[in-house]
Amino acid sequence: MTTTEHESPTAVGSGTAATDKFKNERVSADTSPERVAAIARDALSALHKVILDHNVTYPEYRVLKQWLIDVGEGGEWPLFLDVFIEHAVEEVLARSRKGTKGSIEGPYYVADAPELPSVCTLPMREVDTKETPLVFSGQVTDLDGKGIGGAIVELWHADADGYYSQFADHLPEWNLRGKIITDGEGRYQVTTIQPAPYQIPTDGPTGAFIAAQNGHPWRPAHLHLIVSAPEHESVTTQLYFDGGEWLDSDVASATKPELVLRPTSGDDGINRVTYDFVLDPAAG
Repeated sequence: MTTTEHESPTAVGSGTAATDKFKNERVSADTSPERVAAIARDALSALHKVILDHNVTYPEYRVLKQWLIDVGEGGEWPLFLDVFIEHAVEEVLARSRKGTKGSIEGPYYVADAPELPSVCTLPMREVDTKETPLVFSGQVTDLDGKGIGGAIVELWHADADGYYSQFADHLPEWNLRGKIITDGEGRYQVTTIQPAPYQIPTDGPTGAFIAAQNGHPWRPAHLHLIVSAPEHESVTTQLYFDGGEWLDSDVASATKPELVLRPTSGDDGINRVTYDFVLDPAAG
């Protein structure tokens, strides 16, 4: 089936799914009232400065108020925050890490993906002729280069049309999602397909925010990963493809040079690439 034969996931559909998932997690942080007060004070002060520097008018303020309401009613806060804010929070985390560079998780993560052996094929529907097979392999090590057996390489990504399973009704539930368990030396080899770039849903207030500034809503093709192992800090990251469209203008500002893959293509039409992950020891 081609892209035109599928209805694109709507902002409200994707937003509601991401919002419901996040609400069910009920996360918390051990933040003191003093720290909350300091962060809130600085955040509001920065916003006040923007208003004063740009002479924001009452009509513009009312548009902002309505837009904030629309984002909430459309369930788009996970989408908006993950696209425009999360990369800065991830940069803070990166200051304390020496291992593999991280990147944003994004709004399309789904827990409890199927467990797979170290050499495996991701669950996927029947491969179409337009899809390029990809063999993605490597090793998970500690900072000293020692392989970590039994590490988990959790992998999920869009298909060749840019759709994610569980956010697009035409895809099987766990399409292109899995938890790969590394072998005794920390090695893994996954057969999958090369994903396509995609645009975030634009039919809601997040899309209106982008259009109002003549921006584009596209993300470059990428693999999502969470790599973890006992007694080590997990890393959440994304891997991109050299020469890919939108690589230098990612709407989510999440690309990093260290995270760019350079697959080689064989005579069999299969792209192959190796990427090793290095995990920091657990803090404390």
